Amino acid sequence: MEALTASSFNPSLNHRVQLIKFKPMLYFSQFNTIPTSFSSSKSKIYAALSSSSSSPPSSVVSSAEIETEKEDEKFDWFSQWYPVMPECDLDKRAPHAKRVLGLDLVVWWDRNENSWKVFDDMCPHRLAPLSEGRVDQWGRLQCVYHGWCFNGSGDCKFIPQAPPDGPPVHTFKKACVNVYPSTVQNGIVWFWPNTEPQCNDIIMKKKPPYIPELDDPSYTKTIGNRDLPYGYEVLIENLMDPAHVPYAHYKIMRIPQSKVKLDKEGGVPIEMSVPNIGLNGFSSKREWGGSKFMAPCVYYAFPELVTDESSIADQSKGLVSSTRNNEEQPSHVAKQRVVLIFICIPVSPGKSRVIWTFPRNFAVWIDRIVPRWIFHLNQNLILDSDLNLLHLEERKIMAVGPSNWQRAFFVPTKSDANVIAFRKWLNKYSGGQLNWGEKFSQTLPPTPPKDQLMDRYWTHVVNCQSCNIAYKALNGLELVLQVISIVSLGFVATTKDQLPTPSRIALVTMAILLFAASRWLSHFIYKHFHFHDYNHALVQ
Repeated sequence: MEALTASSFNPSLNHRVQLIKFKPMLYFSQFNTIPTSFSSSKSKIYAALSSSSSSPPSSVVSSAEIETEKEDEKFDWFSQWYPVMPECDLDKRAPHAKRVLGLDLVVWWDRNENSWKVFDDMCPHRLAPLSEGRVDQWGRLQCVYHGWCFNGSGDCKFIPQAPPDGPPVHTFKKACVNVYPSTVQNGIVWFWPNTEPQCNDIIMKKKPPYIPELDDPSYTKTIGNRDLPYGYEVLIENLMDPAHVPYAHYKIMRIPQSKVKLDKEGGVPIEMSVPNIGLNGFSSKREWGGSKFMAPCVYYAFPELVTDESSIADQSKGLVSSTRNNEEQPSHVAKQRVVLIFICIPVSPGKSRVIWTFPRNFAVWIDRIVPRWIFHLNQNLILDSDLNLLHLEERKIMAVGPSNWQRAFFVPTKSDANVIAFRKWLNKYSGGQLNWGEKFSQTLPPTPPKDQLMDRYWTHVVNCQSCNIAYKALNGLELVLQVISIVSLGFVATTKDQLPTPSRIALVTMAILLFAASRWLSHFIYKHFHFHDYNHALVQ
């Protein structure tokens, strides 16, 4: 959904921050600092992005030729690096349960090796989840069912039930836990979904996609994550789709309006093209710049270079910046830019996780003084505003079959070029759908009630350290306000004969105001940390 904002700043902040609230579809420019590993081998050329009998002529969609890999080459989903979670949202004191690519994982901090470890979330003894355990005083992962302990290599180091003078059963191979190769890059924990010994040194042969802005100290590092009740494929194509922004996120995000306004939302024709598709992904181009899909997880959007505050202000009014006109800028003016990065994680059929981050090299002080959870309020609202429709859309796609998208979709404009390219990539290299191995069928989970479907607490708050701390603090403040209110009324009732009338009135008034504030705070907590319904028909 090129939909999350780079931040959720208050509109009263200065113009240079306003750029961050706009969609990535709006301001991109040519930017080539990200290295890509896209294959350059040439083979069959597709003259159109959409080529079924139900599709419009190729000249309507795009006339760009698409370069693809050899037809017999397939994408190996289990030979890739996958992100698990941002490091800042993992607690080193406790193990964490995560599911990625259908694999149940436990992520924990090994203080003996000073590194994050990713294990199978299953004790070899009786298959209890190790994520329910603890890290013991020696820094080992302990299963709390029977106390078995494991070191960072997965070796069993202690079985309490084994006699100390008996055979060392803890050294048996069957007593070990499967360990996945893992690493931390760009502040995110990644893992390789294969525990075979030949994969132990996979980091020496292949690394996760590298995003230099996330390691650049001149850029902000605000990051977020959320679990979503729709699958990886729908998540990816939604993020790649700029045309839905003015409609699905109407009045949530401020976007520049074109001079010719076709409707009240401000939708406009969008020129997009995908010059090449390869096994490792593809790139796309627009008048504002472009984007890259680095398979299987990273969607990286190149923003337009902004050279001064006035240019940002002009862009906020929908004007063309001097950078876009390729006018030469003074060498002493620093290039200001914001990059939009979405990392999409397949969890299981019908479920996905997105990690978003929007590094920028201007107004950095904002992120240093504003808590991360403040930004997440608006970013979660953006996710909620099209969550339900994407959940329902996925079921319609599955009903016709993902590989039949060309017959089911009607995509006559160039604004769908990215979506078409992704579906073609998926069809060519993976048979139209993600490979879950033998663990899952393609059956989607049932649709829960809307308040559960759009729940924020279990899908975000518990997985975000900043929001979790804020949630507990605000609940504590609500309780304090209620207690003070009740105590004040009780004090007035017990001392009514001793207190002068003005004092009694003041205390009663304060008690009422504090109670009203506690009720408002309770509503705020529920709306922003649990469930915020979004009715598009009522947004006028």
